[in-house]
Amino acid sequence: MASVRYDHVTKQFSETVKAVNDLSLDIKDKEFLVLVGPSGCGKTTALRLLAGLEDITSGTINIGDRVVNDVAPKDRDIAMVFQSYALYPHMSVYDNMAFGLKLRKMSKSEIDKRVKEAAGILGITHLLDRKPKQLSGGQRQRVAVGRAIVREPKVFLFDEPLSNLDAKLRVETRAGISKLHQRLGTTFIYVTHDQVEAMTMASRIAVMKDGILQQVGTPGELYDHPSNMFVAGFIGSPSMNFFDATVRGSNGTIMFDTGTFQLPVPTDTQETLRHRNDEKYVIGIRPEDIYDAAFQSPGITSAAVDAQVDVVEPMGSEIYLNLLTGEQTFVARVDPRSTARAGNNVGLAFDVNKVHVFDKKSEAAIR
Repeated sequence: MASVRYDHVTKQFSETVKAVNDLSLDIKDKEFLVLVGPSGCGKTTALRLLAGLEDITSGTINIGDRVVNDVAPKDRDIAMVFQSYALYPHMSVYDNMAFGLKLRKMSKSEIDKRVKEAAGILGITHLLDRKPKQLSGGQRQRVAVGRAIVREPKVFLFDEPLSNLDAKLRVETRAGISKLHQRLGTTFIYVTHDQVEAMTMASRIAVMKDGILQQVGTPGELYDHPSNMFVAGFIGSPSMNFFDATVRGSNGTIMFDTGTFQLPVPTDTQETLRHRNDEKYVIGIRPEDIYDAAFQSPGITSAAVDAQVDVVEPMGSEIYLNLLTGEQTFVARVDPRSTARAGNNVGLAFDVNKVHVFDKKSEAAIR
């Protein structure tokens, strides 16, 4: 078990391509950290740098107290689970899991002990005599995880391991990996582009964009206090709605004017914006903070907004409304009792104190 540190790490593939740009990140011992971001953001490259599968252009990486920049991958005491299962088709599940231990010339009794223990943890003991072609996708993924477990590494690395599974299996395997982390008490670093995976599994999340770390925090911190528009829009499903707005003030009251509706400025930013009349900002609000006015939650400070319903998406426990106001489209996640219908107007209630405010140029959050 060990902590991991990226200290101003850069990976440059060419003069114009920096896959990872000055990454500094501390990952605690026994933490489950998820690196998340869109395709091409540098998250997998960051993982491969840690594994030793790519050379670092500049900076240092520590595993525990040891700088591993020049340490061979096999000597870093890490185990990696890839998107592709990479199982040997001619070997049984048992032999696939044992193969790495045999290369280390470990005793047969120790190999047998580790393989059967890992198989028991993952619920695949009954599959040990089968070949990979006889397994489902979820079973193959568990074998790939088992092959990593038997090595008893200091750090587990997962590179989008659930991408090849269907939706139901993804949910099941996601829960299985979380339980595995709790049971093993080892450092897990997990790469995904799926923010739902990140939110449900991570102790902390590191969000990347264009090779640059945007924000690190617990799922709750990133959801409630995103540092910029990118993080705000990436975390949460459906994603946050954004509106261009101008600050308007009169008679001691300050409002955001979007051109089609007005909202009071949230209490926690009123003092900051009180003397910024006519300045332009971007405001954001999550779909779950917009209510059908007939079914709004009690106790919220709300502002009334009228909109036209474009599309209704019933989800059973809730309804997604795709809405239009002027030329602006946005989404609300409303009570399943809502009677809103496509083509009709609907009265909405925006939870004013859940509105996020961003600088229009830098896209940074205004506190």
